[in-house]
Amino acid sequence: MARLIVVSNRVPLPDKDGSPPPGGMAIALNAALKRQDGLWIGWSGEVKPEEKEDEPPRLSVREAGGITYALTDLAQKDLDEYYNGFANRVLWPIFHCRVDLAEYARHEMSGYYRVNRLFADLLMPLLQEDDVIWVHDYHLIPLAEELRKRGCRNRIGFFLHIPWPPADILFTVPIYDTLLRGLSSYDLVGFHTDYDLSNFAECLRREGCGDLLEGGYCRAYGRVFRCGVFPISIDTAEFETLAEQSAGDKALRMTYRRIEGYDVAIGVDRLDYSKGIDQRVEAFRRFLHANAHRVGKTLLLQITPKSRTEVPEYMAMQKDIAELTGRVNGELGTIDWMPVHYINQSLERRELAGLYRMARVGLVTPLRDGMNLVAKEYVAAQHPQDPGVLILSRFAGAARELDGAILVNPYDPEAVANAIERALVMPLDARVERWNAMMTRLREHDVYRWCDEFLSGLRQA
Repeated sequence: MARLIVVSNRVPLPDKDGSPPPGGMAIALNAALKRQDGLWIGWSGEVKPEEKEDEPPRLSVREAGGITYALTDLAQKDLDEYYNGFANRVLWPIFHCRVDLAEYARHEMSGYYRVNRLFADLLMPLLQEDDVIWVHDYHLIPLAEELRKRGCRNRIGFFLHIPWPPADILFTVPIYDTLLRGLSSYDLVGFHTDYDLSNFAECLRREGCGDLLEGGYCRAYGRVFRCGVFPISIDTAEFETLAEQSAGDKALRMTYRRIEGYDVAIGVDRLDYSKGIDQRVEAFRRFLHANAHRVGKTLLLQITPKSRTEVPEYMAMQKDIAELTGRVNGELGTIDWMPVHYINQSLERRELAGLYRMARVGLVTPLRDGMNLVAKEYVAAQHPQDPGVLILSRFAGAARELDGAILVNPYDPEAVANAIERALVMPLDARVERWNAMMTRLREHDVYRWCDEFLSGLRQA
């Protein structure tokens, strides 16, 4: 079997005991890399000291659990321009349809391509003739083109973990055509949903540079390559087990005691404007105003770890959501009850699984999301005989799979408020029927199947 090489912006290293880091994707990729004597290459997460910024880039190579990890440090300028700049202040907002938040600067675009050239230069000497290369996410769109320029003839696949935007949105990026051309250098380009693939094809047609062909192929910029839909998933069996174990964990039961006896709606999101957290809090406020009998009996548990604190928009968002939460609690709360519990820290997976299990409503209402694995985790954590109800944004990729959820428009707070009440009064038989339909899908299409199907498609490309 050909060796597998995974390339990503950050490389999640295993624990000291050699076990893979938490997270379904990391676990699945670790399994695939072990089967194929694999190599994982990317940024170490470390910044070069100023006195070493002019030194040639180098890789730190280590072995762990049958996998080779090749890591490189980045200079502060690279980090500012490539990661905090073009990737997260242009591509991230554009791909999430927030043109108003995109801040394009040519020097940051140059940094984005400079780091992709750096990754290509570091990877080329490591390549063997039959290696299969799998590149991940929007940080590394140009990587295949850079590798081809250096003579790489290996099979190279790319998977986009965020949505692909409609043509009129993408075309607001001054170098949109360069991004499209870069993707044509891959042998397989994977998306979460058929909507994403359709948007990509629309961009090619509108630009007059290509189109989809029969059989999952695409012709663009003089090349023929494959495109496909590969919805990412979770380690369903593991999350079911974690939720079951949490029910018997005495330490966790002590943690949950403060919210026992309440009807809990849970939201779990990294701090980001695409997640619709402020709209969710406002919808919950309107739910309480419209349903006075729920006041003092229902609460929203919103878990929101901070992210990208170097980007000014995220710092401002943290302040705005904290103030909104304070206003709602001040308006509706009492001495012994707060309607919104807002937590700015990460929780361990077992604790999170236990909170999912005890929550009667899962509120997953992003304004736009590639997939949103929280929706799948919430479903997998439910008690089979008494499951909660998932309320899901129709603009999340998961809405294309989880047809047992109540779909809502997150821009309509009244509709979300009505959906919360509908979920709380839903009869048991209806809840079980919806849950069974979603769990059947999650058990058949877990993260391991996602990984195997993508690699199978890449080998056939």
